[in-house]
Amino acid sequence: MILQDFYKILSEEKISDSKYTITILVNEKHEVFKGHFPGNPIMPGVCMIQIIKELTESITKSSLMIQSLANVKFMALINPEVTPELRLELDVTTTEDGLVKVKNTTYFNDTTALKLSNVYKKI
Repeated sequence: MILQDFYKILSEEKISDSKYTITILVNEKHEVFKGHFPGNPIMPGVCMIQIIKELTESITKSSLMIQSLANVKFMALINPEVTPELRLELDVTTTEDGLVKVKNTTYFNDTTALKLSNVYKKI
C-alpha cells in the first residue's frame, strides 16, 4: 500500500470467476485530504486509480504496472467525511499474453462515482 492507512478493506466477495465486489472504508483523517482540499476534502482521482491497482494486485497475487487507462469517467465527487464507505465492482481477466484487464465501477451508496477500464502488465 503506497499510502499507509489510507483505506481498509471491509469485505471482499468473489461473485464469479472474474467478478469481485470489494467494500472499503476511506480514512477521512488521512494527510491526503488536508491538501485536497482543506475544509472540503475530495478523493483525488489518482488515489482511486491506485486503490484499484492495489485491489487487483491482491486478487491476481501479482505485482502490476499500469499499461493503459481507458474510459476513465469520474461521475461524482467522493467526500470521505460524508461517504467514507465505497463499493468497488471489479471484472478482472488475464489475456493469453499475460496482461490483466480490469473494468471497474465504484459506488458510494447508490451513486456511481467512477467508471474505469485499464490494462496492467505483470512485473
